[in-house]
Amino acid sequence: MNDHVLVINAGSSSLKYSLIDAASGKAAASGVVERIGEQESIHRHHGPQGEARTTQPIASHEDALRAAIDAFSKHGPSLDDLEIAAVGHRVVHGGARFSDPVLIDDDLIAAVNELVPLAPLHNPANVEGMQVARRLFPELPQVAVFDTAFHQTLPEEAYTYAVPREWLAEHGVRRYGFHGTSHAFVSAEAARLLDRDPAEVNLIVLHLGNGCSVTAVRGGESVDTSMGLTPLEGLVMGTRSGDLDPAIHAYLARETGRSLDEIDHQLNFESGLKGLAGENDFRELTRRQAAGDERAQLAFAVYCYRLKKYVGAYYAVLGKVDAIVFTAGVGQHSPAVRAASLAGLEALGITVDAERNNASSDEARTVSADDSPVSVLVIPTNEEWQIAREAVALTRR
Repeated sequence: MNDHVLVINAGSSSLKYSLIDAASGKAAASGVVERIGEQESIHRHHGPQGEARTTQPIASHEDALRAAIDAFSKHGPSLDDLEIAAVGHRVVHGGARFSDPVLIDDDLIAAVNELVPLAPLHNPANVEGMQVARRLFPELPQVAVFDTAFHQTLPEEAYTYAVPREWLAEHGVRRYGFHGTSHAFVSAEAARLLDRDPAEVNLIVLHLGNGCSVTAVRGGESVDTSMGLTPLEGLVMGTRSGDLDPAIHAYLARETGRSLDEIDHQLNFESGLKGLAGENDFRELTRRQAAGDERAQLAFAVYCYRLKKYVGAYYAVLGKVDAIVFTAGVGQHSPAVRAASLAGLEALGITVDAERNNASSDEARTVSADDSPVSVLVIPTNEEWQIAREAVALTRR
């Protein structure tokens, strides 16, 4: 039975793609087209022969996907030989409407367009990617997998903001959460690593990349998550502030004369680690921290302090925790973050083993002490594999 899925993630000026075996998770090929619409668009294709890189004008997402198809023909593997089962699309915002993957048709496209006000930077590009793929692969089932879907199990008290009721009814103001595809994948992998039924496991999952979020998972379902209406809420991130006093917008508008859009831009693209230390590359931040740079040291401390607060809060939400799980670039590769964010939580049954934590590995593993009541796990995420699995499962149903 054929399990290959072409997974597409369309950004505003980029298009990422992967050809994934949904059964094994193995990528037969992957690639990215960047700077779409510019004179020097960059296309990198990773296939059986290694990386093929080209620089040429690529005017649109349709041209980008055509370039990807051409790269499969030139550099392999052949899409015709593999007989793709489906095309899976990452869609950032599904609002309160979508809790599962959905076959893409005109009604689905219209519904995602209606949600553009909730994700103005992402949903339009996602729609463009779906429309292009439908034109170029009209014979294949196309599946939308939503970043927000995993969090549709949040109870009402967790997703509701204490604001006028008409804000929710008329404008959809509530907590939605993001990184859901990653949290879903990692939660299932954590249960497997613990050799437990997912329905019996309580987890706190920390997705730490340039964007960061934490989710409380009870029995395989999200019951609270740190990102909110938008990805700005929650943890300190690479360029996003995370939690802050909501009156700051009005205060800065009065004091500086800046528009709300200007302030919003700064909170999303000039804050977080970049705002604190002038640097959002965590490897460079760590190097500067070790060299005694005070701004880098403060940024690291603020970052880990916020993590610890959320771990404690979600421990309280869950009541009983089986494992803390770190994933994504920083979560997987920074033993210093794992150690600092969990230090002092021994009373909660959380103890990190220094030797295990500092060991370098790309495999899913346990880094807690043998006698720790709460396991601490490091699990590489694989959102493309999760999208492929969900797309295959839906098309077979």
